[in-house]
Amino acid sequence: MNLEKVNTTGTVKKSGYIHLFKQQTSVFNAFARFTKVPAMVALLSIMLIAGCKKDDENPSPGSNDAPVVIATSPSNNATGVARNKVIAVVFSQEMDAPTVNSSLIVKQGTSTVSGTVSTSGTTATFTPTALFTDGLIYTVMISTGAKSDAGKAMLSNSEFSFKVGSGTSTLDRVELGTAGNYVILAKTAINNGPTSNIVGDLALSPAATSYITGFSLTNATGYATSSQVTGKLFAADMAAPTPINLTTAVGDMTTAYNDAAGRSTPDFLALNNGNLGGKTLTPGLYKWTNNVTAPTNFTISGGADDIWIFQVAGNLSLASAVNVTLSGGAQAKNIFWQVAGTVTIGTNAKFKGIILSKTGITLQTGATLNGRALAQTAVILAGNTVTQPQ
Repeated sequence: MNLEKVNTTGTVKKSGYIHLFKQQTSVFNAFARFTKVPAMVALLSIMLIAGCKKDDENPSPGSNDAPVVIATSPSNNATGVARNKVIAVVFSQEMDAPTVNSSLIVKQGTSTVSGTVSTSGTTATFTPTALFTDGLIYTVMISTGAKSDAGKAMLSNSEFSFKVGSGTSTLDRVELGTAGNYVILAKTAINNGPTSNIVGDLALSPAATSYITGFSLTNATGYATSSQVTGKLFAADMAAPTPINLTTAVGDMTTAYNDAAGRSTPDFLALNNGNLGGKTLTPGLYKWTNNVTAPTNFTISGGADDIWIFQVAGNLSLASAVNVTLSGGAQAKNIFWQVAGTVTIGTNAKFKGIILSKTGITLQTGATLNGRALAQTAVILAGNTVTQPQ
């Protein structure tokens, strides 16, 4: 009978023709006699089979359709794009990550731009290995090799272009106030396993001088000295005006921490799930809600006036002998690590930047820091070199 649809008025649609339901009574009765079921049950059975057939012949749109690009950031022909821009491409449906990652490329002229492609759900991102070049036009291309989770490939290539127009980061630096007078500033303790080499002043407040250990202090009026420190050491119980100065410095340290933690609209969110190994970090605001680790070397690349702010909700740890390299003129004084958890710089590792830790900072044996260690609890040293940034 090849029945396709029965409607509520009691008519049957077959191959575009309408037949009155009553004209098919004999057919339904015959079907009923053959199956030994009442005619109405037979009718309903045929309707069910026909409905299934109709659904099979006319699949609903969605996952069975070929995916298309529905949005991009930056938009096509955008100008003034930041040099550290992370490119985003949004598809019409969830995509198969490996096929997208191998099909999305960025070019400047005929040269392919180095970077990392990551795909999750409907969105793919491209993070450049180094800064884009000011004034140049870049083209993003997605080939038909990109497939949906349902295995459907794009029917045609997609591409868009943009022009870079910003030579520096738009971030404001984190102002340290008087906390910036110290290369190491802590609240509860500064413990040193000799022999360290510290260039810059150290300060502890509200804890007393007795909580600065391992430096063989020589006391003076309002400060102390040590052969391991090119600078002075201060504590809350020393002669005036040291106590009030340190109270102000600790307050400024907390203000700086809150400023860094409160920066919104990150340029990089959960980059590589917190694994910095092998990465080149361009200027901008980075945010992680988990721990951040560096099992291998990584690079911070940008100009002398560029700013980096790293927001870490968990712990920050560098493995032993990991080296943080600055390139392109990047300066340690413009790199801010805001860490809610602990900070651990591994044995013989080389770290760069200003650490603002809410918990504590530990430099393991032989580790070096070009920057500042500003902790709201303790700073633990073990034969380290710590130098304040120029």
